[in-house]
Amino acid sequence: MAGRADRAVTETVFIVDDDPSVLRAVGRLVRSAGMVAAGYPSPREFLADLRRGSLGDGCLVLDLSMPELGGLEVQRELGACAGRLPIVFLTGNGDIPTGVRAMKAGAVDFLTKPCSDDQLLAAIGEALERGRAARADEAAAGALRARFSALTPRESEVMRGVVAGKLNKQIADELGAAEKTIKVHRARVMRKVGVESVAELARLADRAGLA
Repeated sequence: MAGRADRAVTETVFIVDDDPSVLRAVGRLVRSAGMVAAGYPSPREFLADLRRGSLGDGCLVLDLSMPELGGLEVQRELGACAGRLPIVFLTGNGDIPTGVRAMKAGAVDFLTKPCSDDQLLAAIGEALERGRAARADEAAAGALRARFSALTPRESEVMRGVVAGKLNKQIADELGAAEKTIKVHRARVMRKVGVESVAELARLADRAGLA
């Protein structure tokens, strides 16, 4: 129950299309499905709000052909911004090569106008779910990084050697330390991170982006 309430507050379906009738129609559809909608007739205005950090979580329903900035350009801009939103393309001017490019760049779906309400809502639902999964993965990675942040600089060096599969003697030679000192650091690493095996340490370091 709490999860559903949180989604209702924090998730928004952002719609970027220079056609006012499309903005109204998609906005009405999204709201009729119990979701929050925010329409933008200008992609530059949307990107400006995104960069200011004034947008929350959710997904983006994006037109392909707009006079000031095309949908693929907006997608590229989003790729360089923190808080990237999953994209559903909705266009009246799509073709197969463009659709392939959009999907390869990470779009959730590439729909052509007119499409059925069910098609669009299904794509939006998938995009929102993908966003939730990405946020959950990032939160988990952040929690893991916090565990690794407790390591001292020398312990971090030892940890990298361990997850690389090196023996204590090899790590000692590389760091100019005694092997018994490396054993002590290694034990501290395992205790601070909260793991009992090198395999688990390597898996967590990889998930945290530290391997």
